[in-house]
Amino acid sequence: MAVLQPGEGNGDKGIRAKVRLDFKGVGKSGRFLFGGKTTEKAAEEAREHQITMLRNVPIQGIQINDLDLSTDIYTIKDEFENHDVSYAPVILDVSADTLEDLVRFIAREDFRKIEIISPPTISLYRTEMERLLFSVAREFKNMRESLERKLNK
Repeated sequence: MAVLQPGEGNGDKGIRAKVRLDFKGVGKSGRFLFGGKTTEKAAEEAREHQITMLRNVPIQGIQINDLDLSTDIYTIKDEFENHDVSYAPVILDVSADTLEDLVRFIAREDFRKIEIISPPTISLYRTEMERLLFSVAREFKNMRESLERKLNK
């Protein structure tokens, strides 16, 4: 149950949040002089692909209000694999019916940050907290299974 402070109605139902996702891009070298892809280009393509998916595939309980692509692509050194990796951030302004619906975003590998815009306070009954924690556990289990499948290929 989401509870608004007195006099602070926002006119919306549910929860409004900003979610930052940083999409990873790893460069690929070309066979000769041509055909290679920079890490920045790979990150940008990954972001474009994911944005297309977010815009065109409905997510139950989630409405995407706005997408902010103004954050610059950045590159860091991957110490484990000893090469550069670029990330292309996007900030999603979303409305969710429940906190459980937001769990799908925070369980993603590319999740970086979430900011709850409204309501200013949230109160949960015991059963709602149990459902939320169950959803978190289910999403992390799915993510772990997906990573295991990738590693076993």
